[in-house]
Amino acid sequence: MKKQSRKSIRKQKNERYTFWDFILDLLFWIPELLFWPFRILLRLVKHLWDYF
Repeated sequence: MKKQSRKSIRKQKNERYTFWDFILDLLFWIPELLFWPFRILLRLVKHLWDYF
């Protein structure tokens, strides 16, 4: 099942995507964007460790 964003769900229900919805989306995405490089690096190190 494909994960849908709040924006697309609201669009299907003909509801408006408000400024506060945008702020909430940002608050959820900012930590993901901050931790993403560290997760990639940790995964790379783990795979390299398994290789050697």
